Parts: sequence; C-alpha cells; structure tokens
Amino acid sequence: MSTPSATALAWAAADPYDAALRAGRGPLFLRRTDGWLLPLEVERWCAGADPVDRDVLDRCEGAVLDVGCGPGRLVAELAARGRAALGIDVSEAAVEHTARLGGQALRRSVFEQLPGEGRWDTVLLMDGNIGIGGDPRALLERVAGLLRPGGLLIAETVAADVDERVRVHITDARATTGEPFPWARLGTRALLGYARGWERAGQWTAGGRHFAALRSRSSRTASSRAEPPKRTAVISSQRARNTSAGRPVADR
Repeated sequence: MSTPSATALAWAAADPYDAALRAGRGPLFLRRTDGWLLPLEVERWCAGADPVDRDVLDRCEGAVLDVGCGPGRLVAELAARGRAALGIDVSEAAVEHTARLGGQALRRSVFEQLPGEGRWDTVLLMDGNIGIGGDPRALLERVAGLLRPGGLLIAETVAADVDERVRVHITDARATTGEPFPWARLGTRALLGYARGWERAGQWTAGGRHFAALRSRSSRTASSRAEPPKRTAVISSQRARNTSAGRPVADR
C-alpha cells in the first residue's frame, strides 16, 4: 500500500521533474494510470512571483513554511521582503534553485520531521500541493501539527468542483519514471469539507486561480479573513548538518 513517503520518493527520484526545474521549462505532466495528463506549470514556477502570488504573500502572517516550494519563487520573494520563510521540497533541484534565488529550503517531505513544528505562523500549499500524499485529511492533520494554535493555512485549489484521488506518474511525455503514487485534486468546496476542526478564514479567486484560507484550532485572533501580517516572526538560528545523503541542510 502506498504511503505519503512513497509520494516523496517518487518526486525525489523523478528525472523529468529535476530536469524541467534545472531547464526552467516543460513540458511536464502528471500522468494518470488511464493516460490522462495534467500539465504542470514549470515556466510559471521557475519565474519570479507574479501579482497573484504576491497577493497571497501579503496575506501571510509571521514565519512562513512553503510546503512543496518547487524552485522557490515564493520563498525568495518573502526573503526579499525581509520575512522569515523556509521552503521544503523532496527535489534536490528545487532546493538548489531556491538557494540560488536567495531563499532557505530543506530537502524534506512534509511528513518528515521539520524545524519549528507547532510554531509556524503560516503554511502554504500552493500550485496543487494540497494533493501531496493523496489523502487530504492526513495532510491537513499534518499541517495543523506544524502551525501554532490559530496559525494560518493558505491552499491553492482546483478551479473545478472536484474531489479526486488518483495514482499518477511524473512524465515529460517521453520518459515516465518510477511506480505510480497517490495524488489528490481538490476544489475549494471539497477542501472545506475535509477541514473539520479548522476555522474558515476566507476564499478568493485571482488571475484564474483559486485559494482558501483556514485557521487551526485555538485561534488567538479575531480576524475573519487572511490579512496582511501585523508582525514578523523570526526563525531561530539554524546550523548546518548532513543528511544521510551527505547534503548539508539547516536544522535546529
């Protein structure tokens, strides 16, 4: 049976994914087992933060964890603003690209141990990353454990009213690597249906993209929507260590 870690291993071992990030362009797809292809927007991910992205970042509060940060445009934009931010991604190419842009990133899955668990002010699940692991309830539970009480989750959802759990490969339409792994596609209504125990903090559409904001339990704020930050939390000092793969990463 596939597990969230199987998803991480599939992305980490996907040569087409790493190659696309290093080239800054596609084509790149998630291929469903029935042959259906979901295009991945590599060019947009590898560009700088666009106006829609920047609006999302204006709504972030305090220290921000970008889950599945990809090539790091959001982490780099936050760093340029002087905000405390960390990206995580299972792809070595993604982490390297983020560092080149001036952002901090670790090569890890969201389901592994992470710095600052239970103390992040905002977690981002952008660019379809609400699908990580193929189990929205498990992912939301994990994110709740990463956030401080009352912390903010901002997730990008599918434009269509969809609630789909599938098995996919990563492919550039020429090479397909590894075993299929679980993925999910959620519209806003489906996401809100899974978010039991969360407080709704807003939903909006911009540039053809759809977003929802949720607050974790025990909110300490009266805000009814995701607002621009009123403070900037500071990530504590980090030191370098080596992973089992011998790559230096930041840890606490």
